[in-house]
Amino acid sequence: MILSALLLSLTPTLLFQEPVIEKLVEVTDDAPKLHTPTLDKGYSSAPTVGVSTEFVAPSTGDWTFQLRSYFFDAYLVAFDSKGTLLGEDDDGLLGTHAKLVLSLESGERIRLALCALHGERGAGELQIFQGQLPDLEGSSRLEAAIADSRRRVKVAEVRLGPEHPGVGESLNNLAVLLDAMGSYAEAQPLYERALVIGEKSLGPEHPNVARILGNLAVLLSNMGSYAEARPLYERALAIFENAYGPEHPDVALSLSNLALLLLRQGIYSEAWPLFERALAIREKAFGPEHLDVALSLNNLAGLLRTQGSYAEARPLFERALAIQEKALGPEHLDVAISLNNLAALIDIQGSYSEAHSLYERSLLIREKSLGPEHPDVALSLNNLALLLEAQGSYSEARPLLERSLLIREKSFGPEHPDVATSLGNLASLLKAQGSYSEARPLYERALLIHEKILGPEHPDVALALNNLAGLLDDIGSYSEARPLHERALRIREKSFGPEHPDVALSLSNLAVLLDTMGSYAEARPLLERSLRIREKVFGLEHPDVGASLNNLAELLRAQGSYAEARPLYERSLAIQEKAHGPEHPHVASSLSNLAVLLETMGSYTEARPLLERSLLIREKVFGLEHPDVAISLSNLALLLVDIGSHAEARPLLERALRIREKILGPEHPDVALSLNNLGGLLRVQGSYAEAAPLYERSLAIFEKSLGSEHPKMALVLNNLAVLFKDIGSYSEARPFYERGLSTTLQHLSRNLGAMTEAERFRYLDIQTSPELLLLNLVAIQGSGPKKVD
Repeated sequence: MILSALLLSLTPTLLFQEPVIEKLVEVTDDAPKLHTPTLDKGYSSAPTVGVSTEFVAPSTGDWTFQLRSYFFDAYLVAFDSKGTLLGEDDDGLLGTHAKLVLSLESGERIRLALCALHGERGAGELQIFQGQLPDLEGSSRLEAAIADSRRRVKVAEVRLGPEHPGVGESLNNLAVLLDAMGSYAEAQPLYERALVIGEKSLGPEHPNVARILGNLAVLLSNMGSYAEARPLYERALAIFENAYGPEHPDVALSLSNLALLLLRQGIYSEAWPLFERALAIREKAFGPEHLDVALSLNNLAGLLRTQGSYAEARPLFERALAIQEKALGPEHLDVAISLNNLAALIDIQGSYSEAHSLYERSLLIREKSLGPEHPDVALSLNNLALLLEAQGSYSEARPLLERSLLIREKSFGPEHPDVATSLGNLASLLKAQGSYSEARPLYERALLIHEKILGPEHPDVALALNNLAGLLDDIGSYSEARPLHERALRIREKSFGPEHPDVALSLSNLAVLLDTMGSYAEARPLLERSLRIREKVFGLEHPDVGASLNNLAELLRAQGSYAEARPLYERSLAIQEKAHGPEHPHVASSLSNLAVLLETMGSYTEARPLLERSLLIREKVFGLEHPDVAISLSNLALLLVDIGSHAEARPLLERALRIREKILGPEHPDVALSLNNLGGLLRVQGSYAEAAPLYERSLAIFEKSLGSEHPKMALVLNNLAVLFKDIGSYSEARPFYERGLSTTLQHLSRNLGAMTEAERFRYLDIQTSPELLLLNLVAIQGSGPKKVD
């Protein structure tokens, strides 16, 4: 048969252009077998058969050929007039539909083989278009694929009956797409129905049943239903072992899936041997340089990274990358994944410039292969942006996060979990920049999305609650923050059990808030429990154990228990140095915290070299103008003020201020803190005319960014009042004392309502004392106390 067409137009093809030719085809059992190098390697589970037709190009240019079928998995092959293979495709259109685009000369004759894979048979439709059809992108493509898959289910039900294995396969495929769309509630019953059909038609021990069990388990894991997912993974593994023996590649896949679930649950000791067994199976079955071996290496390295075994993880990540580059070439999408994994490890180790180049290379590969608006491109943008944020490059990070968010909204719609993740990341950057009013609605929107899609008790909801609570902590809304921290903790305990690392994180976050509120007796057992969990899960020398030791030491320092705090700080420092090396940012933080304790104890000669070393580390890692460098400069300068070295302190405080203004902008709360610190030094030196405008600018920034009731407002108001009192301007001092008292009382009234009586007394001890403010006010009035409303 020869198909021909008249030339319609030379104008570009539109998305909904009518085909030049449409033809119905039927693939039957007596159709001839087809051979190509790809098919002959066992691409299909059964011999591939198909019908052939010829096409003569009426004009020179690109021609698009589509083979659609709801009865078989379409495979389209094109040969020239001499039988030379021009191209072949399986799923290039949507679902199991095939598409080829060929550049042909006018009058050129080709043969098209319209084939069915896997022993399937039935009707299909060939469509031929002039030119190239624009591809559907993002959510439009996914929605079209879902609509196509729904139609396939209906056709299969009518043609095969509602309980045929083919219907089960179609239901499974539709569920996979809905899962990718984030439509978990709709996907779950489809998987469950597919499972029932498979068990009834194929028997409960059939490998296809195991595959459906695995897919359903993945969905349940995404939904946070780990206890429900685990027995499904275990049953799938048992089926594969029974069907294929203990060393089959499908057994390795099941082992990996179960191990990944255990990794999410924090059960590392059980996950490790499963990952190792999967790797051994794949190396034995495929050899040491197979792509599945690379996958196992990545999984095992990821577990080691989580456990803090960075030196052991890196060679595994690097070996996986080398295998993929050798097998697939340097620009394959799987290479991009491995680059991302290695970059994440190097990022944790503090080698930011090395991580940056890997993240950028991963992004370039994905943009080139997938186009600029693919969800995987959004993931790469997000990872690169988070690295830039850690480096203090906020102006570079923000457009990447915004672009990532736009891609995900376009790909998945406005209410997908990945959209919520992007919202949370952008909000975190805005919070770091001090843009709290911009960050809060993004955090709140992310929380609403997670709750709507995943339900109110999903671990991702706990993460969103934690993020929002952290913002409320920063702006002093402790009474709002506390119930969010507590709810996040309850969700994680219910999802993971009482000894998961995420539970330890929630315990720490809640305890730090209680510490800030002066509830030391409540905070301490939470910090101690967090420490015990991390020591049990990670061992005694994991960086997260170091973080718990530091948090507990901070609490003890606030309580004045310096002798108890010091060995904890020192142990935390030793852990960070061993895990990360002597020049990591975490080491700098540990040095700084220990130095502050020593300074509080009056051990200035011990504290100073620690602060100087912390500063040197941060300058080396981040460069000279990072926010953490400003912190080190401020800490060192305040020590110098304490020992009377004012001339040395001033340039450090001024440099810290310049860094913060440049990196964070002129209205960030940290800028206000630097202004207050510099103003304090100038006041001590008697430079009142220089100090006053710094205090006033600090006050304006705090009020704009944190609100008029934040404790830092009272601090600066009191400093201003003291300044005017020192120069004898009592009439100017009085309104600052009065306003400081009012601010303190407003803050107290807002936060004390949710506290017990004992908590209120402890909290008052660490706030700007209203009694002190009142006494100062009385002193400049020269009269007795008056009633304060």
